[in-house]
Amino acid sequence: MSKPNFHGAMTALVTPFRDGQVDYDRLKANIQFQIAQGIDGVVPVGTTGESPTLSHDEHDKVIEVAVEAAGGKVPVIAGAGSNATSEALRLTKHAKEVGADACLQVNPYYNKPTQEGLYRHFSTIAEVGLPVILYNIPSRSGVAMTPQTVARLAQHPNIVGVKEATGSMDVASEIATLTSRERLAILSGDDSLTLPLMSIGGAGVISVLSNLLPAMVKAMVAAAMLGNWQEARRLHLELFPLCKAMFIETNPIPIKAAMAFKGMDSGELRLPMCPLSEANHAALETILKQHGVI
Repeated sequence: MSKPNFHGAMTALVTPFRDGQVDYDRLKANIQFQIAQGIDGVVPVGTTGESPTLSHDEHDKVIEVAVEAAGGKVPVIAGAGSNATSEALRLTKHAKEVGADACLQVNPYYNKPTQEGLYRHFSTIAEVGLPVILYNIPSRSGVAMTPQTVARLAQHPNIVGVKEATGSMDVASEIATLTSRERLAILSGDDSLTLPLMSIGGAGVISVLSNLLPAMVKAMVAAAMLGNWQEARRLHLELFPLCKAMFIETNPIPIKAAMAFKGMDSGELRLPMCPLSEANHAALETILKQHGVI
């Protein structure tokens, strides 16, 4: 495999559970499905992978299994973030040691660092030598990186991308004006905003929906990358109701339920995540049937 460029459609993998334990065989099968469907990369142990509920040993093993299952066919971007810089360093060093191609680094949550603190945190992690994709998600972390901080960090040779999940096209546009497209890949962190973000220079998506429909998400991103906006728009509008359905309750609750309908996951979650409400479970089933997913 040539050097990864971290562009395209990449999947924020769920972490499968069965009887309270990580189901590593299911994880391998899901990654093999992703590769067979043409996905451009996989991202284990992020938000969708329920990283806050995994033990340190589980976290490490999920990354190891993902690297093994990918077998060099697609890049593995390991979730390795923490609100303690020391812990993020440990996770990143482990990801590098076991062969991950890059790491995803979330804004430190709960601490609410300043912009200077964010800069120092990510700069320190980047010194490990593993390519870093920043993860700007203030709705989860309680703090947002400004476009200016993202641009400042983009000067570091090991910081290669940002998963932009502020939900603001203005923020994404400002990042694009301040950084080189060749230097920093701007990736959508919201499935429903992938096409708008790509229209202003985005490089793809780290997707929740592609756990279920990797080929369709890939097709939309590929069309946009080729400048075939009519086809990209058609696929975006076809996928849009499903994108929204994946967030009828907190991610990854709906995507795991959807995968369970397809026999791709047990649907099991770890507290404090709990199953969809009865009404939303029925609503999700209806949407999936309407769109021919099940």
